[in-house]
Amino acid sequence: MMTNYAESSAVMNTYGRTEIAFVRGDGCWLESDDGTRYLDCASGIAVNTLGHAHPGLVAALQAQAGKLWHTSNLYRIPGQEAVAKKLASLSGLDQVFFCNSGAEATEASVKIARRAAHEAGMPERMTILCSSGAFHGRTLGMLAATDRPAFRTGFGPMPAGFEHVSFGNLNSLRAAMGPHVAAIMIEAVQGEGGAKQVPSDYMAEARAAADEFGALIIADEVQAGIGRTGHMFSFQESGIKPDIVALAKGLAGGFPVGAVIASEKVGNAMTPGTHGSTFGGNPLAMAAAEVVLDELSKPGFLADVQRRAALLDKGLRDLQNSYPHMIKELRGRGFLRGINFADDYNVATIMVGLRAQHVLAVPAAENTLRLLPPLIISENEIDIALGALAHIFETHKA
Repeated sequence: MMTNYAESSAVMNTYGRTEIAFVRGDGCWLESDDGTRYLDCASGIAVNTLGHAHPGLVAALQAQAGKLWHTSNLYRIPGQEAVAKKLASLSGLDQVFFCNSGAEATEASVKIARRAAHEAGMPERMTILCSSGAFHGRTLGMLAATDRPAFRTGFGPMPAGFEHVSFGNLNSLRAAMGPHVAAIMIEAVQGEGGAKQVPSDYMAEARAAADEFGALIIADEVQAGIGRTGHMFSFQESGIKPDIVALAKGLAGGFPVGAVIASEKVGNAMTPGTHGSTFGGNPLAMAAAEVVLDELSKPGFLADVQRRAALLDKGLRDLQNSYPHMIKELRGRGFLRGINFADDYNVATIMVGLRAQHVLAVPAAENTLRLLPPLIISENEIDIALGALAHIFETHKA
């Protein structure tokens, strides 16, 4: 008789967990405690950038673990200085604050934007404009930046200072602009919101609107950044430069870390004591982040991500042509892809069927299945994922 994990566990029941326990990983594969291998097209929700047990990450963490784990941000941390320089150079910005998670990074981004307005003599600029369907984290502040009732219910009242505009709608955005707006916070591709990407001209027009009305742009790259869309940062495809960038998830390939990158003008608003983190940017996290950034910066790495992502895209479009009654829309780009299903097909059922084929994926809003494989996924592994999807679609077709 199968044991009900949720009933016997002392872990708080905040996730709808499956009854699978993974005990080891290798590349794009995970192995459960009964020896079953699964192709990981979830990456711990866009975290395992270089897959599992990457030799460079393992070596860097083992070496750092034998020397020093934690001191404090009261002292210089050489690894932090090295990673900050790389992030500043890669983003075209200037200064970096380190924390431990995506919610901390987006929350710090909001604080920095408001503080910059305050220091510029505009304390009335406190509002952050967010998009409908956005997800920026689960702190109380970031729940206010997220308009979905599923995340907010029972946690009120929400902090003030956030307004929402229609996703991808420039008229809605411009109508909300004014002297009260400190920043526009944008996900170029909404991950949790259903793998939706903004229209091609949206980022540039949002940048223009922010400049016209004296506001800042916060790029939420927590899920879409660090190579996931085929570029180091998802905003780079639009050609704009944001004022603030929030990062986490894939930055250290699975070791907890978050970061906020800002321009010098904006970052200078933060002075000693205005913000902090006990663990943020510790030597272990920085050792892992440096490996990830160095791997992604190698000549040809991101170009090859784009090439393999194009193969996945072609395979998904072939499936859409074969099952047009099931697949309503293909979303996202790079290795942040969404399959939006027609209302007659439940994404949870599709995901369970896919898992039975030993392929892992994750759900998103609007009846969408997300594919978030490690950036190292091979052509053969892409074929395995597409084959499993085809099997499930054939099984579930009407």
